Amino acid sequence: MALDLSNRVDIIDMRARQTPSSASVRDDILAGLNKPVGEKQLPTLLLYDEVGLQIYDEITTNAKEYYLFPAEEEILKNKADTIVKVMHSANPAQDSLEENVVELGAGALRKTSLILRALSRQVPEPFNTPPINYYALDLEKRELERVLMEVNHSDMGPELQGKVSTNGLCGTYDEGLKFIEDGGLYARTSLNDIDTSFTAKYPLEPVARDVSPSSDSSDRSRTVPTEGTEATPPLTPSVQTPLHILFLGSSLGNFTRGEDARFLKSLPLRPGSGNTLLLGLDHGSDGKQIEAAYNDSNGITRKFIMNGLTCAGRALGDEKLFEQDKWEYVGRYNEELRRHEAYYRSTCDQTVVDPGSKASFPFVKGELVRVEVSNKFSERDAYALFTEANLRPVHRWTDSSSQYSLWLLERPRFSFPLLTSPGRTQDASRSPFSLPTIDEWRHMWAAWDFITREMIPQSMMFEKPIDLRHICLFYCGHIPTFLSIHLARLLKEPGTEPVEFKRGIDPIVDDPTQCHPHSEVPLHDEDWPSLRSIWEFQARVRTRVHDLYDDIESGKVTLTRKIARVLYMTLEHEAFHAEPETPAVTLGPATLSMGHDDDEADDDSTEVLSHDFGWDNEHPKRTVQVERFRIEWRPVTNGQFFDFYVKEGGKDLVQLPKSWVEIDGEILVRAVLLLLHPGATLYGPVPMKIARNWPFASSYDHLSKYATVKGGRIPTEPELRLFMDKFECGYEGGANIGFRNWHPIPRWHKDGGKGHNGGLWEWTSSVLEKYDGFVPSKLYPGYSTDFFDTHHQVVIGGSYATIPRLAERRTVRNYYQHNTPTRAACWRGGDTFIRPDMITSMSSLDGGGSSSAAAADLTRVWSKSSSSSSFFTAARRLFITCSNILQARAQRRQNSGVRRNESQKEDVRFSSAGVSLWREDGRGRTSGSRLASSSSARGLCRPIASSHLRSNSLSESSASTMVVSSGP
Repeated sequence: MALDLSNRVDIIDMRARQTPSSASVRDDILAGLNKPVGEKQLPTLLLYDEVGLQIYDEITTNAKEYYLFPAEEEILKNKADTIVKVMHSANPAQDSLEENVVELGAGALRKTSLILRALSRQVPEPFNTPPINYYALDLEKRELERVLMEVNHSDMGPELQGKVSTNGLCGTYDEGLKFIEDGGLYARTSLNDIDTSFTAKYPLEPVARDVSPSSDSSDRSRTVPTEGTEATPPLTPSVQTPLHILFLGSSLGNFTRGEDARFLKSLPLRPGSGNTLLLGLDHGSDGKQIEAAYNDSNGITRKFIMNGLTCAGRALGDEKLFEQDKWEYVGRYNEELRRHEAYYRSTCDQTVVDPGSKASFPFVKGELVRVEVSNKFSERDAYALFTEANLRPVHRWTDSSSQYSLWLLERPRFSFPLLTSPGRTQDASRSPFSLPTIDEWRHMWAAWDFITREMIPQSMMFEKPIDLRHICLFYCGHIPTFLSIHLARLLKEPGTEPVEFKRGIDPIVDDPTQCHPHSEVPLHDEDWPSLRSIWEFQARVRTRVHDLYDDIESGKVTLTRKIARVLYMTLEHEAFHAEPETPAVTLGPATLSMGHDDDEADDDSTEVLSHDFGWDNEHPKRTVQVERFRIEWRPVTNGQFFDFYVKEGGKDLVQLPKSWVEIDGEILVRAVLLLLHPGATLYGPVPMKIARNWPFASSYDHLSKYATVKGGRIPTEPELRLFMDKFECGYEGGANIGFRNWHPIPRWHKDGGKGHNGGLWEWTSSVLEKYDGFVPSKLYPGYSTDFFDTHHQVVIGGSYATIPRLAERRTVRNYYQHNTPTRAACWRGGDTFIRPDMITSMSSLDGGGSSSAAAADLTRVWSKSSSSSSFFTAARRLFITCSNILQARAQRRQNSGVRRNESQKEDVRFSSAGVSLWREDGRGRTSGSRLASSSSARGLCRPIASSHLRSNSLSESSASTMVVSSGP
């Protein structure tokens, strides 16, 4: 095949396409100079004319203090091939004959050459028409021609021939992006240019990219190729050519905060298409290093900045308008704003006159004129920026010194904004947990529609997600019906059928005949309403929500707390239904505030926007005392439990967790969403090597059994709340909530010692039950009271599918049945010391038999202040004796059909006391499990409430972090 070996460089000059209304550099200069003293500024793009680009290239080559370039270059030298593979892994089958790669502010292409080579290696053989089109966007046409010609004439040229074409786009960012949005790149493709040989099959090496469900690869009609499979591109080019944007060099830092998010949000990345953005960000943690980087010892940076004055004069009509000997460069790091600032400082009193308008601009000696800012991005800055820009991180690569990162990002189909945004002007008195905005409803509807209309095939609509629930179709109708019922009551208007969807079911797992009141539903598939009719009903109900917000805005309806309560409750109800089914630190003693004041008796009040709404089990505000305890930083992982299960005899103690599945002898991890059958997950079963560091999801009972062996205990709700208050990083800090990912991720702690558990609710040992001051909701009376049945444990925090409004409100209390096999939550481990009164209680467990003898031994060791090992040996003997008694009792009850009662809960309390002692003996330690013993082997602790503990059933559903010791 003959290749095109010409050296022609194709440059598209977009400046010639400007409309008369386009803002000019001249206008920007005059507007900046017309500001008051201390606020004057010049546009940053003045620095990047042809000369400026060449000087910048000199900075990256000869300014040893400028760490940004070598840090980014190091990443690309080591990871370019991996980056390119992950970039393309959303479309591993090459869905189109070509793709476009656009670099914003390309410069000299020294780093870019590493990406271009990696791109060429993705194409197995050259073609007459290169399948990959690279476009370098920059301001100067001659400089673009020069650097692109250098690429073609370099040793890299032959590598790119027939694989990657190199082209230029001459213009500003705005001009380039508008050109792309208007289809300028796609219009350049002609059917006559198709090289039919490209349609031949060729193998692609797949890579495991964590693609969001917004990407094409998540479509259930398609599968991602496994290793060794072949992919066949289509025969005709796609109308939607894949687009990959490169924005390197931390150039985004030149935008102000808020402007940076708006710019990223404007990028023409199609949601859910697999289009990507490769973005470079400087961490900027060392102020002195930063100042040196922007004021190098060779003076190259000063020359670069001062050239901007020449460009400013040229734009106004006189290159020498700004006399260089009357100005000097000043650079400084603003630690409060986390940015470097570059200024021109006037060395004398002077006046500059615009040759065109004759306008005068006076400057006093010492006055500063800002020309550039270079923002730095902490972990929290980056995640907040991405969320505000509606971008999802796919992967991140960091240099060896952890100074710089390359982020690969994509645009999801939907996302949830920050509750408070640095980029928006907001009413400081407005609570984020007050009346939901209409945008919050739109985000929630987008999430729900994606789950129900795209993730679940229609063939599964008549399947039950789990055996003890309704079919999937029920939940499609239940959500709008719940909303319709409450809107009708609120507005005193007729409701909307169908009533079949009024309320779902949550029967007791141990006895499914026991269930709270619920709707009667059709028994046969053909008796259910059609899916189309449900969606039409859903649309009508959503219109009512829009109408209500319009009426509130116009003043037709007066906003009261009751109206706001109905709207918040119905939105959060929908959010709850989108939930998944699937180093230690010492804290306390402390006084902890729990709950908040939210009395429905005050709902006639019109003070709405400053009020925090919540569910009935969040009210009222109350104070609890938390004793000293020691808790692990991180939840137990799949890997830790896998080692226990496979290598440490766990198979003899517990069943295979329901969050795992064994296929052909290999244990895989499921990632289940509410309406999906546990085996039919979004990604399918995930290999343990990928999910090894994810938090382990199981039932409360299953994790209690694990705690029995490890000697920990599940923390109480106040203990876990205290831990989260101190160490949770939140959504803005990168927490895996709000569908940031569609599965758990490895748990981490980075942001100033704060972090996140990886994206699961966390178990507590607290049972959902009535407490002093509890008042059932008038709007939804059975929300909590129907589950005061001793079978539901409190879980707090949030999962990857929890909207920020719920996960960020610290008073939210969710609840799962302790032995439900499909709920996903995690566990932090811990233990507690035995009390003398517990020993007395255990001694009478079997009426003065073996437990009495064991208790007597322990009491004797205690009274003699014997060694720790003797104490724990005696305690372990008592525990084993009591455990055997309890297991025998449980078996007898099961055989006789006797249901759980108060005496059974009493038994369990004793068992849990013994569990902690076994751990304190140091038995059952495992690699990677941070279980520390207490400083006092015989310390005392407050009693464990009998209602806060559950039996050692082997069903699973959740996860948690372990408390490792407690006491004075």
